[in-house]
Formats: sequence, C-alpha cells, structure tokens
Amino acid sequence: MSGWIGVDLDRTLAKYDFWRGENHIGPPIPEMLERVQQWVQDGKTVKIFTARYSDPETRDGVRAAIHAWLAEHNLPPLEVTCTKDYACTEIWDDIAVQVIPNTGIRADGKM
Repeated sequence: MSGWIGVDLDRTLAKYDFWRGENHIGPPIPEMLERVQQWVQDGKTVKIFTARYSDPETRDGVRAAIHAWLAEHNLPPLEVTCTKDYACTEIWDDIAVQVIPNTGIRADGKM
C-alpha cells in the first residue's frame, strides 16, 4: 500500500482570515503551494485534508470548490478527505502538534 500526504486547506495551503462560507477559499500560501506542486510532480499522492468536508450534505459543493481552486493554481483535482487511514504518512496542518511515538510527549519539547 503506498502512502499519502494530507495537506490542510485553511491556514496551511490557503490563507484564511474568517469564515466566508464553505465555498470561499483564500489565496494560496506560496511556499506550501510550491511544495504541493512539487510533490505532485514527483508522483506523490497528496490529499486535501479539511474539516470542511465533514458535513455529508455539503461535500459535493465543497469538493467542487476545492477542485476549482486547485485547477486555478495548477494542481490536479486531488482527493479531498476529512479522515486519515493507515496509508497516511504525514499531515501538514496549522493546528497539529507532533508527539514522540508511544510517549505522549510533544516533539518540540514544550509542555
């Protein structure tokens, strides 16, 4: 099974200041956009990992808005998800806190 990289949408791949509706996506964050473009070019599997996708009633519209935004920024229609599975190798997210495996201790040394 090959792995995939999850990339959060708001405040990681796209700028976010306040909620403007499920279909509004801010401008790209250049450093992250370039990273994702390179991963895709290198043949890595990248998924957009966003809580916006958690409501089954709005998923189709959210996916369409994300795919349109991706196309506008030279990316293919990446899979959109709000869940991880055993193939997930890493998640890039503005609110994640990394822990040292099997310890519960923050990797950055903070309490």
